Amino acid sequence: MARVSTDALPEPTADSTHRVREALIAAGFTADGLLDLLGAPAYAALARGETVPALRATRDEAPLATLTRLFLLQQAVPYRSARAVLPVDAVLDDRWLERVPDPAAAEGAGEAVRATVDVRPYSGPEGQDWWVVSDSGCAVGGAGGVGGPRDSGAARDAGGDAREPGSRDTSGAGRPGEDVVLGVGGASTTLAGIMVPTPVGRALDLGTGSGIQALHADRFAGHVTATDLNPRALRFARLTLALSGAAEPELREGSLFEPVAGEEPYDLIVSNPPFVISPGARLTYRDGGMAGDDMCRHLVEQAAGQLAPGGYCQLLANWEHQEGADWRDRVRSWVPPGCDAWIVQREVQDVTQYAELWLRDAGDHRDGAAAYATRYDAWLDEFAARGTKAVGFGWVTLRRTDAESPSVRAEEWPHPVEQPLGEVIRTHFERQDFLRRTGDAALLEHRFLLADEVVQEQVGAPGAEDPEYVVLRQNRGMRRATTVDTVGAGFAGVCDGTLTAGRILDAIGQLLGEDPAELRARTPESIRLLVEQGFLAPVPD
Repeated sequence: MARVSTDALPEPTADSTHRVREALIAAGFTADGLLDLLGAPAYAALARGETVPALRATRDEAPLATLTRLFLLQQAVPYRSARAVLPVDAVLDDRWLERVPDPAAAEGAGEAVRATVDVRPYSGPEGQDWWVVSDSGCAVGGAGGVGGPRDSGAARDAGGDAREPGSRDTSGAGRPGEDVVLGVGGASTTLAGIMVPTPVGRALDLGTGSGIQALHADRFAGHVTATDLNPRALRFARLTLALSGAAEPELREGSLFEPVAGEEPYDLIVSNPPFVISPGARLTYRDGGMAGDDMCRHLVEQAAGQLAPGGYCQLLANWEHQEGADWRDRVRSWVPPGCDAWIVQREVQDVTQYAELWLRDAGDHRDGAAAYATRYDAWLDEFAARGTKAVGFGWVTLRRTDAESPSVRAEEWPHPVEQPLGEVIRTHFERQDFLRRTGDAALLEHRFLLADEVVQEQVGAPGAEDPEYVVLRQNRGMRRATTVDTVGAGFAGVCDGTLTAGRILDAIGQLLGEDPAELRARTPESIRLLVEQGFLAPVPD
């Protein structure tokens, strides 16, 4: 089923939306309800884009099965079935549904309805029942997709994060419109997971799409502004937030920061921008239309001017790995003065893998070998002209500190992490503040607390009296591991928040027969590293 025209998008009143929401809740059309209905195998298959198990599990006309076939599987259902679960005439008037012949009835003998949009249950971080509204067949990781069955490379989310495979037409015959609006997928849930959950006055969702980031920000922001270049996306965002019971956002049409230029700064800016590095700008939802990674660079560079003091900007990004340059230096150079930054690269693809991923995302592999080869060639020409050998995927978090010596950390971290990471990111920047204002002498007068679920591993030959080295490993958050010496391991193990660092080192020196003054002189650097990486947290005075 190809997506419907702009004029066919729902335009319900607040009362009508409330009635639809109540009907969805009453039928159990929620994330938990779907899992109960479909069972784990069919539920997982649906996330892979395989609909047959879900179709088999929804053959009856029970309310939940009807809504699942209607809004998730994009199937026409008999009018009588829809009437049993929805205020169907009002829903038809508001254009959530449209009338079609009943394919299961004799010719001319029945009437059916089908959805004009995809409505997908989504569980909020505190167990809220939400629904994300997108174009029909465009719920990423669900029942639809742009160009037919998604290959395994496109289905996964960049080491867990920064790619968003495109949508598919459920019939396998459609093509993505330039203004198609996707539903929630791996990239958008990653961004939602790293969002710093601090109560703020003003939040900005830049390039809102179907509104998922605005929906998350509504939990703790007094006012949410959502912008998008695509006017259809703004309409979908309004539907998502209204159906999910969130406050009405302020919607602005326009590119990047243009719709909010010159206005009061924001305490939080989030963006899942059109970050794909491509030759041209064919698809609004993914292609930024700027050369190389200039779209992401521009967003990072301009963010400080839109942030209030202490405010955060968090976005997903792609960046080029160019011949003769370290990607870390390139992306660090984007960070504006007065901002701390944490840049995390989650995955890297060579240029051939990258081109193939996004060619398949657009369905170009179904246009014939010659057309596919021509487009593939254009991608490689673009990369060759720019000296690009690979593309990195990851996330960028900025915090406006106005510090003279900002902390700008860029690292590669392809390992599994524990989402949500919003609180981990918030405390990371708080620790940078602490380290910046605390000299070595003052550091030794502080008390520290070992982070939760840190374990120690000793590595060495079997039977050896002493280990070759000791590893501290986090089992939460970023799940880091770091190598420490005997003093570092002993120090971390004693950090329960009661003794100052200096007193702990004095005790270790006496135990090991080392000069405590020498330990005090050489250990602050190691303590700083453990604090920076989140193994130790300073105890507030």
